Amino acid sequence: MIIAADSSADPTSPGPGNYDPAEPNTAWDAYQDYGHNHWHNSLLWGEGLENISIFGPGLIWGRGLSRGHGPGPIAEHAGVANKAVSLKNCRNVLLRDFSILKGGHFGVLATGVDNLTIDNLKIDTDRDGIDIDCCRNVRLSNCSVNSPWDDAICPKSSYALGYARATENVTITNCYVTGIYKLGTLLDGTFKRSDPGAKAQGNGRIKFGTESNGGFKNITISNCVFEGCQGLALETVDGGLLEDISITNITMRDIVSAPIFMRLGSRMRGPEGVPVGALRRILISNLVCSNSESSFGSILSGIPGHPIEDIQLNDIYIQHRGGGMAEAAAIQPPEVENKYPEPNMFGAMPSHGFFLRHAKNISLSNVEISSLKDDARPAFVLLDVQGADFFRVRTPHAKDIPTFALNNVDDFNVYRCKGVPDIQLEHADQKKL
Repeated sequence: MIIAADSSADPTSPGPGNYDPAEPNTAWDAYQDYGHNHWHNSLLWGEGLENISIFGPGLIWGRGLSRGHGPGPIAEHAGVANKAVSLKNCRNVLLRDFSILKGGHFGVLATGVDNLTIDNLKIDTDRDGIDIDCCRNVRLSNCSVNSPWDDAICPKSSYALGYARATENVTITNCYVTGIYKLGTLLDGTFKRSDPGAKAQGNGRIKFGTESNGGFKNITISNCVFEGCQGLALETVDGGLLEDISITNITMRDIVSAPIFMRLGSRMRGPEGVPVGALRRILISNLVCSNSESSFGSILSGIPGHPIEDIQLNDIYIQHRGGGMAEAAAIQPPEVENKYPEPNMFGAMPSHGFFLRHAKNISLSNVEISSLKDDARPAFVLLDVQGADFFRVRTPHAKDIPTFALNNVDDFNVYRCKGVPDIQLEHADQKKL
């Protein structure tokens, strides 16, 4: 069975189709993108429903849906829709065994949906695959998402409901995310790669944020495969708490930005008077990454006065392309505290392994960084860090290139790291090891 978006909506012009109009939600429009503020302008939508299922096999084909911006119909126009499946304030929902082709701005948007199960979906789409926004008790498993122009699986916690609500008690497991294939070729099994020079960004990742008013709590991600896309992104920039997250058994190949990106910021897109949030108690283990882009390395950064805290990275192998120049080691990345969070927000980085800034209680054990070409930057750069332990860390060693570059670091400890003697430092300012 195929459910197709209305073909009277010309995908090359902004003319109207036959979709339900977007319901008014003007009180909160300024706090998140247009697509997050409306649900009725969708191919399939439901609000305030309980005990419902959408299950396959079958295909939802959003051939007339808007991507939300760029060429084609604009979502704000009457009769234009930008979501394949959209649910708001629902309970006890099952989505299983169907496929989505060209899902618009969102293949699946679930906002304020509790007791939600998503299993065995295949999504080949032109923007976000699955967004889980302000939801509680979610089980997302066995899904494959190809989304070259946006994120594949994206927990969010927007202000679209009119109040800050956390996304919490979530498991994401046994999923494949990518941004490398031509649309439709994941679904038909041909897996044709995008043409060289195509505008596809290779996004396709699992990302927390950017909408982060309510925060993220008590979430696990396990047994997931990333290919030809960006890496893990954990972001809270609108006052929410991002805490108690466990991520394990992750494989990555051909990553186009940072394999691991954590950002606590102060964009604060939401009601005034909300304090800066927190990013804490994060455990990542058993992660392997090959052929990663080298400009950024992995980035873990808070902002002045608001460190990320209690981070453990264990049993990790990251291989990148290398080639960083010695002059890049002198780069001082800007703070850009209120900027939209992305791995490229700071520009090229002074480290090729990990850049740690405004952090507290950080531990790396059994971590190896390798490069396909020599890289003249330090493997690790630490700025304004309190409490950092490195145990059994291996990195490439080029002549006269330090492994660690420290600036305003307290309680720094290295044990059994190849090429670096065991050391304990109460304080280090402008020190290289």
